[in-house]
Amino acid sequence: MGLFGSGNQGPVGALRVEVRPLMRMVYTWMTVGLLITAVVALVIAGNASFARTVRTGPIMFGAIIAELALVIGLSFFLRRLSPFVASLMFLVYAVLNGVTLSIIFAVYNIGTIQLAFFSAAGTFAAMTVLGYTTELDLSQYRNYLIMGVIGLVIAGVVNIFMQSSGLDLLISMAGVLIFTVLTAYDTQAIKRMAADPTIQEDGSLLMKLSIMGALKLYLDFINLFLYLLRLFGRRR
Repeated sequence: MGLFGSGNQGPVGALRVEVRPLMRMVYTWMTVGLLITAVVALVIAGNASFARTVRTGPIMFGAIIAELALVIGLSFFLRRLSPFVASLMFLVYAVLNGVTLSIIFAVYNIGTIQLAFFSAAGTFAAMTVLGYTTELDLSQYRNYLIMGVIGLVIAGVVNIFMQSSGLDLLISMAGVLIFTVLTAYDTQAIKRMAADPTIQEDGSLLMKLSIMGALKLYLDFINLFLYLLRLFGRRR
C-alpha cells in the first residue's frame, strides 16, 4: 500500500473528505496563537529600550518559567479545566512566547528570520497534508519521536557548556527532522481524534481538545522555525 493509498484515494481525493469541527477549531486556535506571538515579538523588537529591558532583566526568565508552567498545566490538567480557562492559558502562552521570541531580532538579521519562517511554513503545510492524507500509521514512530525530543534537550544542555559549532549544527539538523515528522504525526493523531463521534457531541470537551491540539501543532511549528533559524542563522 502506498503512502497515500491507491486508486481514487490519492492526496487530492483524500482532501475532499469532510473536515471535522475539531480540525477546523484546532487550526483556528493555532493561527490565532501564532498571530499573537508574532505581534508581541514585533512590538517588543520595535521598541529598543523595552526590548533591552526584556532581554537583560528578570522578564525573560519569568516568561520562560511561566511558559513551562502553562504547558504542563494544559497537558496534565486539561480535562479538569473549563474551556474558558484552557483557552485563556493558551492565549497567555502565546503572548509569553512572543516575549521570549522577541530576542531573535537582536540575534539574527531580518533576511534570515524571513527565510526560516517561510521555510518552516512550507514544510509545516506539506507535512500537515501528509499527516492528514497518509494511510501509514505514524503512531508506530511515537517512541522514537519522544526519544528524539529528549535527545535534543540533553544535547542542547550539553552544548551550553561545550559551545561546539559542530554539535550545534547536528542538533539543528536533528531538530528540523524530528519536528517535521512530529507535525505529520500530530496532524494524524488529531484527525483520528476528530473522527470520534462522542467528542463531536460534547461541546466542552471539543473546545478543550481543540486547544490542546492547537498547542501541539503550534509547538511543532515554533520549534521547526527555531531550528531552521539556527541552521540558516547568520549572527549579527
